[in-house]
Amino acid sequence: MFVVVSVVMGLLGAGLVVPFAAMAGQGSQAAAESLELLPEELETPPQPERSRVLAGDGSVLAYFYDENRVLVDLEDIAPVMRQAQVAIEDHRFYEHGALDVTGTLRAFLQNTAGGSTQGGSSITQQYVKMVQVEKAKSNGDEEGVLAAQEQSYGRKVQEMRYAIALEKRLTKDEILENYLNIAYYGAGAYGVEQASRQYFGVPAADLDLAQAAMLAGLVQNPTATDPVLYPEAAVERRDVVINRMLSLGLVSEGAAEEALDTDWDPDGVTPPPNGCVGTEFPFLCDYVRRTLLQNEALGRTAEEREAMLLRGGLTIETRIDEATQRTAEEAISDLIDPEDPVISTMTMVEPGTGLIRAMAQSRPEMGTDAGQTYYNYAVEESLGGAEGFQAGSTFKPFTAAAALEEGIPLSRRYDSPEVMDFSSTQFESCEGTVEVPDGYRPRNSTRSGSDMAMDYAMAWSVNTYFLQLGRDAGMCDVTELMDEVGIQLSNGEDMTSQSSIFSLPLGSVDVTPLSMTEGYATLAAEGEHCSPVIVESITSRDGKELPVPEAGCDRVVDRDVARGVTSLLEEVMTATGAPARLADGRDVAGKTGTTDSTEAVWFCGYTPEVAGCASIAVDKTSDFWDGRRRSLEGLRLPESGSVLQGSGGGDAGARIWRPAMTEALEDEPRTSFRNPSAEIRRGDQEDVPSVRGLSADQAERRLEQAGFTVQRREITDRRPAGTFIGTSPTGQAGRDETIYLNFSAGPGSAGDEDGNG
Repeated sequence: MFVVVSVVMGLLGAGLVVPFAAMAGQGSQAAAESLELLPEELETPPQPERSRVLAGDGSVLAYFYDENRVLVDLEDIAPVMRQAQVAIEDHRFYEHGALDVTGTLRAFLQNTAGGSTQGGSSITQQYVKMVQVEKAKSNGDEEGVLAAQEQSYGRKVQEMRYAIALEKRLTKDEILENYLNIAYYGAGAYGVEQASRQYFGVPAADLDLAQAAMLAGLVQNPTATDPVLYPEAAVERRDVVINRMLSLGLVSEGAAEEALDTDWDPDGVTPPPNGCVGTEFPFLCDYVRRTLLQNEALGRTAEEREAMLLRGGLTIETRIDEATQRTAEEAISDLIDPEDPVISTMTMVEPGTGLIRAMAQSRPEMGTDAGQTYYNYAVEESLGGAEGFQAGSTFKPFTAAAALEEGIPLSRRYDSPEVMDFSSTQFESCEGTVEVPDGYRPRNSTRSGSDMAMDYAMAWSVNTYFLQLGRDAGMCDVTELMDEVGIQLSNGEDMTSQSSIFSLPLGSVDVTPLSMTEGYATLAAEGEHCSPVIVESITSRDGKELPVPEAGCDRVVDRDVARGVTSLLEEVMTATGAPARLADGRDVAGKTGTTDSTEAVWFCGYTPEVAGCASIAVDKTSDFWDGRRRSLEGLRLPESGSVLQGSGGGDAGARIWRPAMTEALEDEPRTSFRNPSAEIRRGDQEDVPSVRGLSADQAERRLEQAGFTVQRREITDRRPAGTFIGTSPTGQAGRDETIYLNFSAGPGSAGDEDGNG
């Protein structure tokens, strides 16, 4: 034993120790040679730090972490906390080198007698051990984690050598700072900053003696002294630290007594949610997470990206407006209970940037209980969505846009009767000419007429008008435009895959609410399409900006065409969309949507600043509908008690879209839409031939020979009924305009000048 102690003393004097070799019966020379084989430098990778997702105002939406840690500088840790940790773990830390010779020798002698290898580690040695554990964890090396904590002489020697090398590279303060940031303080709290906030609700800079002593005492055995699970053990250990500080002269007797008398109440101590479940807006959070896991800037593989999210200390900024998000959720919940057999969404996007401002749904909580779900009903299936919903007449603006792109002006008129037979009608799909099956006889649900232009047809959502418009524009062109503005089937397929469906302008396919909002935001931005993005910026822990998914803003619709569609949708707000009009009188455009049998109702609308879509649809998976007709019209919801009208403008528009938009626009400037050109309104202007002196039949032939569509009508006039009065318009007219032969209906008769009044 004398020889062993002599060897150890000599090596300690040199700053090294090799008791494991001596215990194995090797000579001191062999022991020294074995020691030389160990690496000198300890790799100290960045410590895992939690990432956080921020709303537009900087408030935290969610945290993601493997270890809930917030790194801080030593100067941001209260001096009493530093003193407490050093006092209980290594009170000569600032006096000795990497190894506490006295403590190490004492522990060695005790361990030799008892066969143990515990105790005697300096703060530097403890830090070395913590780093090795963390390194193994980050590599997913479970065996490495166990090896880093193995109670053996071999590990102790390696730990000592690393400690010596480390103190050549770092100052004592730097080592203590790293120690306080890496240490585990129980209950899922890593590092002193998170532990301080979690247990006491204060930053580490504001810790008092009792608080600091409790935290310092946890490091030795954070499981057995967990302040939440074992509060008595935590207080007992705290008192040990306080008395230790008193014996070392670090605190006065009065301060110690006051700290010892401080009560500890673990009630209400909970770590912040990790991930999305349990956050206020879990589906927004989940959409952020899924977006990040597809961002190759965070790693080459999904596993690397997730590791960066959980351990990289990222700051992820969004443009989410929490007030608007809450208003949207409240508007939905005021109308619909999560357990009701319908599903509602409200999504909002910023035109010109694509930044998502809000994304709410009627089932706001993640889970498997009644009224909960794991589906984000606003997005496509690949990003956590469900099967989507038919969008009804909210497709009509894109049919209009495609027609305007083809040179068909707003003045284009069609006879649009209540019921119209399209049997055997031919139209152009992306696969070629398609013929409508026999028996397809759709009807209008609002207005009808013998002759109407696009503005009236849009305002009153006339189905038979837009089916004719889609036929003439070409369904391939319509669906290509819908692809370009971002509208997407719920399964991720392009809209062109549906170009052979003649009824497509009536919204007869399942799409995602977010993509519909994307399409309307494109119109609001005068034809500039931006893909919706949830992440505005990502900053690494060292302040470096990382690439984020770009909106890829690009003009896909002619500016004048977009203005033309907007002018149509402004008219909607005086008709079917009137219930959704905003109270402040600002310019707003929108479109109602109701599907066949009223299984879904929509309202999509925008100002120049914000676009949004609200939807309510039958939940096809609900047992409620077994044996019932699936319709929202007149439906009394069983849980909320609300009665639905089955109206896009009333249910979705007035009850959900309007309050959410009102909140979103509260601090936004009031800007105006710009008017479309005369060419968009009336098409290329042609000279209308003079028919002066001609009979009605002669006038009709001359106008038809000039390429105009001619129609006869009666108007109130003082001349005798049946008298040919003349034509209108005269001078010039758009090639697609109808030229009317006007006949007197006699004085006081109720003529119809435009077919609809």
